[in-house]
Amino acid sequence: MLPLFPSPWLRDDHQALADAAARLFAERWVPQTAAWRAAGRVPREVWREAGAQGLLCAAMPEAYGGAGGDFGHEAVIALEQAKANISAFGGGLHSAIVAPYLLHHGTEAQRQRWLPRMATGELITAIAMTEPGAGSDLQGVRTVARREADAYVLSGSKIFITNGQNAQGVIVVCKTDPTQGAKGTSLLFVEVEDAQGNLTPGFSRGRNLDKIGMHGQDTSELFFDGVRVPVDNLIGGVEGQGFFQLMNELPQERLLIAVQAMGGMERGLAEALKYTQERQAFGKRIWDFQNTRFQLAEVQAQVLAARSFVDQAIAAHLAGQLDAARAALLKSWITDLQCQVLDVCLQLHGGYGYMMEYPIAELWADARVARIYGGSNEIMKELASRSMGGRAP
Repeated sequence: MLPLFPSPWLRDDHQALADAAARLFAERWVPQTAAWRAAGRVPREVWREAGAQGLLCAAMPEAYGGAGGDFGHEAVIALEQAKANISAFGGGLHSAIVAPYLLHHGTEAQRQRWLPRMATGELITAIAMTEPGAGSDLQGVRTVARREADAYVLSGSKIFITNGQNAQGVIVVCKTDPTQGAKGTSLLFVEVEDAQGNLTPGFSRGRNLDKIGMHGQDTSELFFDGVRVPVDNLIGGVEGQGFFQLMNELPQERLLIAVQAMGGMERGLAEALKYTQERQAFGKRIWDFQNTRFQLAEVQAQVLAARSFVDQAIAAHLAGQLDAARAALLKSWITDLQCQVLDVCLQLHGGYGYMMEYPIAELWADARVARIYGGSNEIMKELASRSMGGRAP
């Protein structure tokens, strides 16, 4: 495999973090992934280990317990985790999706209260957007928070929530004024579990969902039945700002998904190269068949092109120039391509590609959801098309 072009945004400190993360994943976490898949979740002590190694909230300011880095630091962690084939750990969502809501939209007291514990792994978080009847259409959420004196009474259900079994704090998308549509949407930080492990009254976790892939990730249903949430837990302290807050942060979420998909593609190509150069058929290596070499040359071109697109988007984001339309287009194209690339790489493994003992099988199964979460790719293409000057019928 030809080396990737140098990433224009990658600095020495980014590379040092990438190298440290890769070592930790290879030496400590990869040997445990089979147990995590069997259990359907990552033990909480792994989160604390991640915090101690600087792998949580790397882009958060040091004043709030973070490492004082930027999105480039989150990106290298995500890339190395994907290349290590560790889909079970939801640290990317915790650090690069949940934490920015608090940093950019929370009050100073909220940042001081939650971010330092997130950086150490003491507080594991999730964000609850999707409901049984509302996915990409966030204006359609039906979870309601009604103000009663100094608290909100939260009722509703959420589904497909990453970190759902482990999370002790959950940002919940809800309606504080159901009559106002998007303008009535707010975000509440719900502390669903105390330090002793007791669940907040009215809160319950549903089953750990049985998925096609990502078997080690605790993706869950969450239920809120009259949960009392202090008014001080309203993100930003002003009702009705939730939809704006969501739209402001979703581009980074979609960029993160593309980065993870990029890492998965790179690992998939490496696995296909290794297998075809070792496996023999009809008296010669699979690699020695011209069809194999042509297919992998084409895959390499796709991976190189994808990495250039991702690198450009990261550089733009670091400069504050990545808009929602470009992030949506990136997410849809990269995750569609990831599934195509990994399908070719799996096919070149023959029957062994269908066996979960081979990394390519897990990579292939894990990849499919990336075209759905973070906004389905159909919605992403619709968002991207609106920036092209035409009008939908």
